[in-house]
Amino acid sequence: MNNHRILIVDDDKLVTWSLSRDFEREGCQIKTVGNGESALPALREFNPDLILLDLRLPGIDGLEVLKQIKAADSDVIVIMMTAYATVETAVQAVKLGALDFIKKPFTFDELKIIIERALRSRSLSREVANLRQHIKQKYGIHNIIGVSQQMQEVFALIRKIAQSDATTVLITGESGTGKDLVARAIHYESRRAPFPYMAINCGSLPDTLLESELFGHEKGAFTDARTAKKGLLELANKGTVLLDEIGDASLSLQVKLLRFMEEKVFKRIGSTRDVEVDVRIIAATNRNLEQLVAERQFREDLYFRLKVIPLHLAPLRERPEDIPVLVKHFIDKFNKEFKKNVRQVSPEAMKILKLYRWPGNIRELRNMLERIMILENDETISSRHLPLEITLQAETPDEVLPDITEISAGTSLHGMEKSLILKALQSTGGNQSRAAQLLHISRHALRYKMKKYHLLE
Repeated sequence: MNNHRILIVDDDKLVTWSLSRDFEREGCQIKTVGNGESALPALREFNPDLILLDLRLPGIDGLEVLKQIKAADSDVIVIMMTAYATVETAVQAVKLGALDFIKKPFTFDELKIIIERALRSRSLSREVANLRQHIKQKYGIHNIIGVSQQMQEVFALIRKIAQSDATTVLITGESGTGKDLVARAIHYESRRAPFPYMAINCGSLPDTLLESELFGHEKGAFTDARTAKKGLLELANKGTVLLDEIGDASLSLQVKLLRFMEEKVFKRIGSTRDVEVDVRIIAATNRNLEQLVAERQFREDLYFRLKVIPLHLAPLRERPEDIPVLVKHFIDKFNKEFKKNVRQVSPEAMKILKLYRWPGNIRELRNMLERIMILENDETISSRHLPLEITLQAETPDEVLPDITEISAGTSLHGMEKSLILKALQSTGGNQSRAAQLLHISRHALRYKMKKYHLLE
């Protein structure tokens, strides 16, 4: 209890003197007042960590003082003291915000145990609140980067979904577009944020294990079920469950998911008892569910049940205006993480990044920048730092291939091939590896043809 500030509100001078002496021996700072009217001014001036409040006071009684204290500072710990304790008054005090209740006469050791427990409880509550705030800052909507019109529409939809009571959302988009970030943002921007966020990949586990992870099982339900286990749906009650890669779920699991989403109840494996929960289901996939429905690999009724609120994330190649802000975001992040001092990306390099198709989307961009900043020490990222496949795609093969309208009568195939090789070499400044990639042949094959046309010195 060392260094804690304790306010004692009691009209019994012997009690306040005795408690003050004992607490000061423990290293606490103490202030005492003898009536309820003095409690609020003392609260404001002394700013205590904990208040010991007598139930029976001259003038305003302890319960009324408790109401005023909690209205002024809901975070302060209040422990009630009384020689006239009843179950009713104890219950009423707890409802009004008292953390505990102790009956007079008591020993200091008894009170000390209650206070230490109360202080630990408050410390834990603050840690949980700080952790929730940290997680919200980490996964909130402001962590999704984008200035394009597509992303502005996504942000608006996230906010609408988060503030609604919608329990089913379907997020579609290519791999690496940030579906998990969007799912987390929906959760942490919503009223469900204080409750669990759970995610599971429907394509990463065998059917039986996936079903057990989602719905749980009873002891003895199968060979390895030595104890009963709650599933993610049960653990995430009042929160959110992300069903990632829902397009990979088996047809048998799809049936069970549909029943749960329709009725909000399920049975653990090996149980006959229904479990009712309130969770928001967010499904995500990079596959075309409509095509899977047409191919009878995905249930049509489940597809329509999931698609209550659809949200599509456009690939990075369709919103190149987001690339500069994403690059800046990742550079700032990795500068802090790796203690680097990268200031900018050169105009030439940025042009190349905008021309690249980004098949891996934002994840690929992030990984590329992380690799560059780990390996390089320059303050400017230039085109020479970029991976070969990125710079090559920026110099598209269309720039190398001759226009067929320019081919004159009598031009031989060999002549065309030689001309194409020369243009590829010219386009890449004589770099044989890059020229070979532009022509979609191996470097060995390129050197063979160069030798054939006497292009090797």
